[in-house]
Amino acid sequence: MTKPFTFKCFTIHQDQCAMKIGTDGVLLGAWVPINDSITSILDIGTGTGVIALMAAQRSDAKIIDALEIDADAYEQAVENFEASSWGDRLFCYHASFQEFMEEIDDKYDLLISNPPFYTEDYKTADHKRDVARFEDALPFEHLLVGSEKLLSGKGQLAIIIPYKEEERVISIAEQVLLFPEKITRVKGTKDSETKRSLLLFGREKRSVEVDELIIENSRNQYTSKYIDLTKDFYLKM
Repeated sequence: MTKPFTFKCFTIHQDQCAMKIGTDGVLLGAWVPINDSITSILDIGTGTGVIALMAAQRSDAKIIDALEIDADAYEQAVENFEASSWGDRLFCYHASFQEFMEEIDDKYDLLISNPPFYTEDYKTADHKRDVARFEDALPFEHLLVGSEKLLSGKGQLAIIIPYKEEERVISIAEQVLLFPEKITRVKGTKDSETKRSLLLFGREKRSVEVDELIIENSRNQYTSKYIDLTKDFYLKM
């Protein structure tokens, strides 16, 4: 049985979720800029609920909604929300993003998504894991078109994607008039290849803030920048 993952301010049960707690989700939840003007947040494809819970810890937003297509993951996210200190602000919808986008008229100040992004042709025998991992469940085009519809006037979208997809995703975003405001490129170590891109989009064209995050100096020896980013969450940071 998969053990719960304990953070400093909440615990994640994840035995019913195809995708377990990983660096990508925690990175995104810690990195996304959240200020006092943000009153409503939507976590798209919440899985365990970790990003929504991190947003609740970091903000006073009255509305923190989450969306999950898989029934078991949805139920587990609800349990994780209800067990936290912020259960009154957290709500999870059981639906696909495409369904949600068509049915909901609400606007959000901040959308956050750690989307599925394995686009290779192969599939495994585990359908739940495939849905959680493969982009055909939520193509970037759908995510960006739907995000433009759901964002408030000054709303922002934050996502984490493979670095190799960065140019393509920015190009798709610009077609729906969403423009990059901040880009952080993530490397495991200073000598490794850039693996991920953290992207923040808004409705206005502006100069883009670009930086780099290196996770480790050596095995299990984390950089000061990574520690500063995640220390409010990980128990051992």
